[in-house]
Amino acid sequence: QVQLVESGGGLVQAGGSLRLSCAASRGISSAPAMGWYRQAPGKQRELVAMISRGGTTNYGGSVKGRFTISRDNVQNTVYLQMNSLKPEDTAVYYCNAAPTAWGDWGQGTQVTVSS
Repeated sequence: QVQLVESGGGLVQAGGSLRLSCAASRGISSAPAMGWYRQAPGKQRELVAMISRGGTTNYGGSVKGRFTISRDNVQNTVYLQMNSLKPEDTAVYYCNAAPTAWGDWGQGTQVTVSS
């Protein structure tokens, strides 16, 4: 089965930083691209960043310039460095294949940004 384990979330003040990690099973990390998604209460899950196996990145407009996605293909791990956090970044963050998710979702990791 697909395994995705997100970690690194927490409670931070606006302007702070967090680094999220995603440990992915070998199969899903072989997808053409991996991404970070987020979902806030009452909102649809949205793709905020993605990275191809070759390292090409894309970002949603609301996070561009503040977030950086990276990956370690040897360890099958995807990272999201989040800087200059804003309260509107508060959500549960998930990783998965991108731009179309595969299989089940992991538990996600909660990011809460206080004002």
